[in-house]
Amino acid sequence: MRNTQQLRHLLSQDKLVVAPGAYDGMTARLIEQAGFDLVYMGGALTSATHGLPDYGITTMTEIVANASRITGAINVPLICDADTGYGNELNVTRTVHEFERHGIAGIHIEDQVFPKRCGHLAGKQVVPLEDFVSKIRAAVAARRDPDFLLIARSDAIAPLGFEAAIARVNAAIEAGADMAFIDAPQTMEQVRLIPQMVKGPCLLNIVSGGKTPDIDLDMAQEMGYKLVILSSLMIFAALKAFDDVLQNVKATRKPPAGSSTPELRELFQRLGSDEWDVVRQRFSKNDLS
Repeated sequence: MRNTQQLRHLLSQDKLVVAPGAYDGMTARLIEQAGFDLVYMGGALTSATHGLPDYGITTMTEIVANASRITGAINVPLICDADTGYGNELNVTRTVHEFERHGIAGIHIEDQVFPKRCGHLAGKQVVPLEDFVSKIRAAVAARRDPDFLLIARSDAIAPLGFEAAIARVNAAIEAGADMAFIDAPQTMEQVRLIPQMVKGPCLLNIVSGGKTPDIDLDMAQEMGYKLVILSSLMIFAALKAFDDVLQNVKATRKPPAGSSTPELRELFQRLGSDEWDVVRQRFSKNDLS
């Protein structure tokens, strides 16, 4: 079954689909090993791997390259942030082709101006509704696999208001988008109303410390959301862990050791060394013991 078919099957079930955000192949493998059926890769996460903020600085080819590495490391589908589609309808067309070609199961395209900003930062601007809908139409026409998931994202709440954001994603769904994603709702009432007012399945982005109120997964399901992405989950946990261990080494002059540190072989096993050893043993006479 293709990745796109796997994703469509997941979304056809009567339960909330949850996709933690990965920023590289290792974090994607950990998400899969934890039992999640779907992985998400955000533009902010890929920007972070380049040492950059989420200001629309990374290019389409850099985003696709990271997505390709991630999807090559896992056996579950991957959904990716495709920002604004990286230009006009021509750029959107190539964007869809590139993500499809590299085995990604779906993308979301937003209505911000280019270059965009993180959806939970101030100062966002959006393009006219007609331009956004035109991009969605181009994306729908561009896909070669009918199961490739196209998610229409609007960042219009801050600059234009809640009703405008609803109108935008409804227009995008009418133009052929499979799912709606209104980023950064600012109140619990807005979070609750989105699945009621949108004429199609909805995605909710839960960002720790962002503009959206904290909400648990059961509540999101009860409200009617079909998909939740936990875009910042892994990278925020990693940031704190990295800071803690670095400061500890600097203060104590001692690297971590003992029971708190896994063995190197355990790390390699989490990354698939047992499977690679089988391949080596099959074709080599060398003793790997």
